[in-house]
Amino acid sequence: MIISSIVTFVIAYLLGNLNGAVLISRLVAGEDVRTKGSGNAGLTNFTRNYGSKTSIFVILIDMGKAVLACLIGGLLLKQYGLYEEGIALGGLGVILGHDFPALLGFKGGKGILSGVTVALMMDWKLGLLVFGIFLVAYLLTGYVSLGSVLSSGSFGFFYAWCHPGKLFPIFVGFFLGAVIVWMHRANIVRLIKGTERKTNLLSKGSKK
Repeated sequence: MIISSIVTFVIAYLLGNLNGAVLISRLVAGEDVRTKGSGNAGLTNFTRNYGSKTSIFVILIDMGKAVLACLIGGLLLKQYGLYEEGIALGGLGVILGHDFPALLGFKGGKGILSGVTVALMMDWKLGLLVFGIFLVAYLLTGYVSLGSVLSSGSFGFFYAWCHPGKLFPIFVGFFLGAVIVWMHRANIVRLIKGTERKTNLLSKGSKK
């Protein structure tokens, strides 16, 4: 079990290093998205600088790697009766790999796309719930960061409420939520100050 857990985490972490925004920006513009705008390797900064037409590929990569990481974890640990724990471990590795990628100088994204996907893999109903929280917050305010913080910060609580006996997945839910909120700490400060930029995810550029 220990070897399977280590293999799961390592593979998931390496998958997390495959950053969609970095890969696609290099393909479509021959440059690194981290040299543009906010310097973040995520969907929001990508869309602001390259538009929404190619953003679908960023979404597919960042969500796809999370699905794969969770499935690998689930399959490797299922033989020990720890399928849900394997899903959670894969999710933990892929988010840490996305946010702190060793292959990209530890300068990654904030983990929202992959995080929502991990939530869907851990419990699709709760995943849809937290995605709904993100969507409502974003549509009402135009702030991607606000929706991200509210949705990621709530998942652990929802999971613990619905699955009280699943201690490791509960830990992962809270831990990943805390990591994603921490990655948005600068955005939170700007939200409080009223200086955060609004983003139109359907077109290039930010709202004023």
